[in-house]
Amino acid sequence: MSPEHRARVEALNRQLLQHDSATETLARWRGVACAEVSACRIGDDERAADAETRALLEVGDGDLVRHRRVELLVDGTILSEADNWYVPARLTPEMNRCLDESRTPFGAVVRPLGFRRRTLDAEILAGAPGPYIIRHRAVLVLADETPISLVVEGYTRALLDVAAG
Repeated sequence: MSPEHRARVEALNRQLLQHDSATETLARWRGVACAEVSACRIGDDERAADAETRALLEVGDGDLVRHRRVELLVDGTILSEADNWYVPARLTPEMNRCLDESRTPFGAVVRPLGFRRRTLDAEILAGAPGPYIIRHRAVLVLADETPISLVVEGYTRALLDVAAG
């Protein structure tokens, strides 16, 4: 990877770490409105939340945790892929309906809750083989620190082909 590409990856990573919404950061990076970023579900994968995920979400074994795997796209270009485990009981019925029935990214759906992003891991993969240049793992929390979601995100090489925002 060239020094120029490495610098762009590091700049994007800083942007992602400085903002609570990955969707908004990707829209800015791509130079589009947030509404132009869509979430396309990848399969019908309902991965069960493991013990670590349940602990991070502060839920018991009997509490419902949903899984949503998506690609975030702009104009057909995949900017990231994300696994998202979330607690539907901590969202409004309308938010849950929107997550089930629309292509709206999770961050855009839950924006009215005023969540904050608590990054657990951030890894630059720019020189590694594979489709991703950055991988993040984060918990989205409410103002009172109640977790609503665990996200694992891979940001694609396609992001190097767009202007930095």
